[in-house]
Amino acid sequence: MASSSSYLPMAIAVAIMLLVGNGNTGHAARLLADTAQPTVPAATVPAVPAMPKPTIPTVPAVTLPPMPAVPSVPAVTLPPKPAVPKVPSVTVTPMPAVPTTVPAVTLPPMPAVPTVPNAAALPPVVPAAVVPAVPKVSLPPMPAIPKVTLPPMSAVPNVPMPFLAPPPKA
Repeated sequence: MASSSSYLPMAIAVAIMLLVGNGNTGHAARLLADTAQPTVPAATVPAVPAMPKPTIPTVPAVTLPPMPAVPSVPAVTLPPKPAVPKVPSVTVTPMPAVPTTVPAVTLPPMPAVPTVPNAAALPPVVPAAVVPAVPKVSLPPMPAIPKVTLPPMSAVPNVPMPFLAPPPKA
């Protein structure tokens, strides 16, 4: 099972791949928009030759022997079925009546809840820890970052740059 800690780097890698991949598609679209369509006639596709029909040999007829007759089952005389004995009738005693009222029951008294001991019997409370004060420290000022001007980026021949290329032709 993948953990959530390995999910974040994977998501970042996929996002970077999508961003890097989309940068090249813009250049390709600009290049396709600027190039003219070739006027070469389309090549004709040669016709597909007809499939040869294979000759299928005929299967020789096979004669099977005649099916043997099924022998008849001889009739069997079964003994007579015995009669089911009769169950003697038994008189059942009548069911006792269910009382409609529940008799009252006296319960013993509830035991008393014990009292909580007073605070003198409890262990002493731990005093709060004393945290020393942090001294105030003044930091030196941040040094200034010098301004650097970069030389202009040279264009690679035959590679369109989005800011150097002319707008696409309509």
